[in-house]
Amino acid sequence: MVITGAGWVTPLGDDLDAVWERMLRGESAIRPVEHFDARTFATNFASQVSGFELAKFLGPRAERHECGSFATRFALAAAIRAWESAGFGPAMIEPGAPRKSDAFDPKRFGVYLGSGEGRVDFENFVRSNYQGWDDETRRIDFRRWMPAAARNLIPARELEQEPAMCIAHVSAELGCRGPVSNCMTACAASTQAVGEAFELIRRGDADVMLAGGAHSMIHPLGMTGFIRLTAMSKRNDDPATACRPFDATRDGFVMGEGAGMVILESLEHAQKRGANIIAEVAGFGSSADAYRITDIHPEGAGAAAAMRRALEQAGIDPSSKDASGRPAVHWINAHGTGTKENDKTETAGVKRVFGELAPKVPFSSVKSMLGHLIQAAGAVELITCLQAIKTGIIPPTANLNNPDPDCDLDHVPGTPRDCTGVGGVDVCLSNSFGFGGQNNTICVRRFAG
Repeated sequence: MVITGAGWVTPLGDDLDAVWERMLRGESAIRPVEHFDARTFATNFASQVSGFELAKFLGPRAERHECGSFATRFALAAAIRAWESAGFGPAMIEPGAPRKSDAFDPKRFGVYLGSGEGRVDFENFVRSNYQGWDDETRRIDFRRWMPAAARNLIPARELEQEPAMCIAHVSAELGCRGPVSNCMTACAASTQAVGEAFELIRRGDADVMLAGGAHSMIHPLGMTGFIRLTAMSKRNDDPATACRPFDATRDGFVMGEGAGMVILESLEHAQKRGANIIAEVAGFGSSADAYRITDIHPEGAGAAAAMRRALEQAGIDPSSKDASGRPAVHWINAHGTGTKENDKTETAGVKRVFGELAPKVPFSSVKSMLGHLIQAAGAVELITCLQAIKTGIIPPTANLNNPDPDCDLDHVPGTPRDCTGVGGVDVCLSNSFGFGGQNNTICVRRFAG
């Protein structure tokens, strides 16, 4: 199975190479919240997509999706970028014209996303609650609330809160009539989507899959939930450096938003149509901690299991070295959220898998610059692995100035690492771990041809 297209919408931009250059420079996309007035929130900053216009990607066809949530619109844009990079044709076509390509059978082209719930129509929802409130009983009177909600709530916005709407918009826009699915395994979702899309092709259910994820939780309810869980950084005085994976001074993750999409194909299908092959998907591993809802297994057992399964499927021995004497895995894209628990236990998981070689495997987190894109994080970070393979450069962990003694591996602090002089970057693992104990890892490697 190979990847032939990729596209993303991130807080650092939407052009693959331009965003990559910004990451290599260690630029931060984190700043005060603009989507709503968050001045009174314990955390009032986030990593946001600014100046986004769907028409830039779809032209007049953008009007067909104007009711879509932020996540849906980000997903459409990233999907179009992936579609075009895979050589399936131009994005800008007439609104009424069906999108066609002779390069695939639509009934064998599927979509698998990890996308979250749509944005709550917060003001109208709160207005309905206020109008349905009974001061005497101190409760909502639903005989008042129902007519208020009927007046205030907009049906199209309510419909777009359903998680399935993102995939509905994308499959309709691209004309994909093959297998479709959406998963909501928290922060592991889009890595799981890519991994399970890989398995769908492997077992013969599809020739081509668009896979990835999209999410935005930068709204009052989304921010409040994580603040109450004490999971987010409160470094309001210095947002740009607030996300500090593996640093002793880290105090939580930073909320982000965006989308990432890749085109997966069987090698036979890709070669038959003369596609440009970006990389090979070599293995996928999935596991559950079966521990606690919001806590990772303290010894990283679930994370280690996912990594081992991905490596086993790829036929890679984690204790082996390549011809140049380096560990066989050249970079691990860390889940690396910047929370005390995640970074310590993920480091422990890597040690369980790689043993004595663990300190020699570069293991960095791009969330230090992008923030945490929640259900979109895994797919976006998988694309950073593709960029690392393409350029031979490993991105840094920004803001890592005071290493935590419990996070004592090679986290590539501060500056990127150019590996072109030692053979480049051929094999990457990308980790994604979610609340509830979901663990997913993808292994990608340079296509040998």
